[in-house]
Amino acid sequence: MAFDPELIAALHPRVVAGAELERAEPAHAAFQAATIDALLHGRYEGDLKIATLLRHGDLGLGTVDHLDGELIVVDREAWSARVDGSLRRVPGDERTPFAVATPFRPDVELAVEEPLEHDALLALIDRNARDPAQAVRVDGVLDVHARSVPRQEPPYRPLAEVVQEQRVFDLRGVEGTLVGFRFPTVARGVEVPGYHLHAIAVDRSAGGHVLRCRLRNGTVRIGAVTDLHLELPPGVDLPAGQPNVDVDAVEHRG
Repeated sequence: MAFDPELIAALHPRVVAGAELERAEPAHAAFQAATIDALLHGRYEGDLKIATLLRHGDLGLGTVDHLDGELIVVDREAWSARVDGSLRRVPGDERTPFAVATPFRPDVELAVEEPLEHDALLALIDRNARDPAQAVRVDGVLDVHARSVPRQEPPYRPLAEVVQEQRVFDLRGVEGTLVGFRFPTVARGVEVPGYHLHAIAVDRSAGGHVLRCRLRNGTVRIGAVTDLHLELPPGVDLPAGQPNVDVDAVEHRG
């Protein structure tokens, strides 16, 4: 299965394997394990080691083996937000079924001194983004409406069913960091289209998948993603056409 021509124009995607999995990414490139389409359809067995993922980037997100928590990569550390929002450090030999990471190099830095609600924060990023795909890091005082999902065991169900059992919680007035990406609609099936954000507290006490957030004050950093390098595990192919799962409903439910 070939890449969509529009995706090629937007992100210059390329499948990598072998020795390339050990090489660091250049600036403004993102490295991805598997595809969001595979995860949506219940492929939760980890393939890529976290240590390998961290060689490719110092900022990112995803999930971990058996869907056992929301993966947050920040400052080249990997953390997993459990179903109650508490965090654990993810060891390098643990594996991920889906993750994306980048060596974050911001092109834009914005100071925010007045509170921004979720939609206003995303609009600020949109106004200052220079490319269709962006990596995002927001540091400051946050109110976050977040979620995580329980660990899964075979036989695996589609993610749309698992999300029905998600746990939702709030982090209020926490000093923390949002990490994530904005990918164009043409990346649907390979990546999550639009914004995908995870949150982590500075003291590493809590975190999760962001459903909505409010930035009270802080700093917004935005960096272009111009290239996407994919590791495709055995049995995972490039998606053919649009996925038959509503990605937006899965990502933003709650």
